[in-house]
Amino acid sequence: MATMRYTDKVVVITGAGNGLGLAYAEGFAAEGAAVVLADIDGAAAATAAASIRASGGQALGCTTDVADERSVAAMASAAVDAFGGIDVLVNNAGLHLGKYNECVTLPVADWRAIFEVNVLGAVLCARECRAAMAARGGGVILNQASVAAWVNRSGAYGATKLALTSVTMSLATELAADHIRVLAIAPGAFLSDAVVERLEPENKALVLAGQLTQELGTPPDLVPMVLFLCSHEARFANATTYAFDGGFSKRI
Repeated sequence: MATMRYTDKVVVITGAGNGLGLAYAEGFAAEGAAVVLADIDGAAAATAAASIRASGGQALGCTTDVADERSVAAMASAAVDAFGGIDVLVNNAGLHLGKYNECVTLPVADWRAIFEVNVLGAVLCARECRAAMAARGGGVILNQASVAAWVNRSGAYGATKLALTSVTMSLATELAADHIRVLAIAPGAFLSDAVVERLEPENKALVLAGQLTQELGTPPDLVPMVLFLCSHEARFANATTYAFDGGFSKRI
């Protein structure tokens, strides 16, 4: 029988319409949680939530722009209205790839946009979920950082993820009185099955060359770590960013 660590727990995941966020939502739901899938693409969030409900889980899709205060406040209220509270928040939403790996060539507007989503978005979600979590006796906030914080050539994206590791420590200190743990996970390259299938052999070789673990990571490999860190089993994990990258950050 599968472990049900999240029975009667309410978990909010941002950026959950697809990709890693959706994988997290499915993982939490499979262990008994009621999940709120918040995404700027409301249609994707609704479709993903419907799929979880069709599998017997409890899920709510919510259109949410994490960089907008009113949108985030509405999301937190919707979670409480639907399920009675919030126990876990996973700040997964973020801008990434392409132009965001640039520095001096990236327009100022794009610098501001990625910091508003990747850093300020996590702060706003923590702020708006705080009261609901405190009312339940505490909870967990997990921020999605990245090994890009510690490598070169990651531009604005890496800068936001490094900032997020600092924000994680500050939030953990500020929210400790409410018994809210705050930590972060820094994944390496976790590729969906579809991406792995389309990835050219030379690009696969480049990914593997940067890792000590010689296999490509996929979302299902990352989900158990997320579920553990947000559980009572990991109650002494706090104010820390955990690399989960096949040894990539130790090899560079």
